[in-house]
Amino acid sequence: MLFALGSNSSGQLGIGHNEDVDVPTEVTLEVRPSAKAISNRIVTIAAGGNHTLILYGDGNILAAGDNSDGRCSLNMAATGLNKSTQLTSFVRLDELRSDIPADVYKFCAATWQASIFVDDRIISCGTGTKGELGLGIGVTHATEPQTIPSFPPEGTKVVNLAASMGHVVVVLSNGDVYGWGAGRKGQIGSPPVDRWSPKKIEGIPFPAHRAVCGREFTYIVGEQCDGRHIVLGSDKWSVISDAPKELPPWKAIGASWGSIFVLLRTGNMLSWGRNDHGQLCPPNLPPVEQIAIGSEHALALTSSGQVIAWGWGEHGNCGQLTSDGDVKGRWNVLPGIGKVYNIGAGCATSFIVYEDN
Repeated sequence: MLFALGSNSSGQLGIGHNEDVDVPTEVTLEVRPSAKAISNRIVTIAAGGNHTLILYGDGNILAAGDNSDGRCSLNMAATGLNKSTQLTSFVRLDELRSDIPADVYKFCAATWQASIFVDDRIISCGTGTKGELGLGIGVTHATEPQTIPSFPPEGTKVVNLAASMGHVVVVLSNGDVYGWGAGRKGQIGSPPVDRWSPKKIEGIPFPAHRAVCGREFTYIVGEQCDGRHIVLGSDKWSVISDAPKELPPWKAIGASWGSIFVLLRTGNMLSWGRNDHGQLCPPNLPPVEQIAIGSEHALALTSSGQVIAWGWGEHGNCGQLTSDGDVKGRWNVLPGIGKVYNIGAGCATSFIVYEDN
């Protein structure tokens, strides 16, 4: 079972309408009949400005929200829907268009107006005015899914995919990191320019293991007990200057538009960066098992099984109790209906996945 709350002007919560909600509301998972039944758990929830992608463990992907430019990657003729339709319920993506038959999808991510998918290829669709699609110089729109040519390099595989408002990065199996899209703050390496196709980010002094993207920065870490990490891009919110010299052993990382979060193996959390809406971790957090970081808010699944939220919550994404739209210096406990196994957060959106009873 999937529940959602927060911003919903384009139906991106998938709850059957386009009104914001500030309490967890059951999501409508409207799936067309298919021989490839969706039976696995939800493993990834990726959200753009007004659309959401859900990746299941069996490789199926669902989408909801704004599809006016094809960012939800649907075969509209087969579904009988119009391109301009707001998808207020999640619909299964048809096989993504390519000369190569679709494999099982392993990763998905979203920029503000585009979607990125990975099987053995990298596929993009939607809008990217600064190169977010990765399809070459001047390609700003892809109303149907397109494969990024000649990538990843032969002999490598994508092991991690991340995106923020205007740029995308991938970590490869050899420890290299490539990026494309908005780059004028140095978030995808030097020189600081926008990139219209994947380019290796040089100068990372360790093999990369994971990466996450803020609005104008990229955070890259080594292996979980390695301790090495690096922030590329703008230091506007002190995301570079306030970073610890080394990381203790970690379990997960995340980034909002202006802040960085690290869940340690101990269950404690580190955070630094922007905090004008209470985005950083409040004091005395209980032990945490999972984190999900949105554009300007955070969710955590505690060791006791509660889902808590803090940060900028003007659209209801942090629950009902806010002060001038913020949950600052404390957290809200979101009401639940059972055992939680996953959480997700996007652009003022929050998602909770429960064991199906």
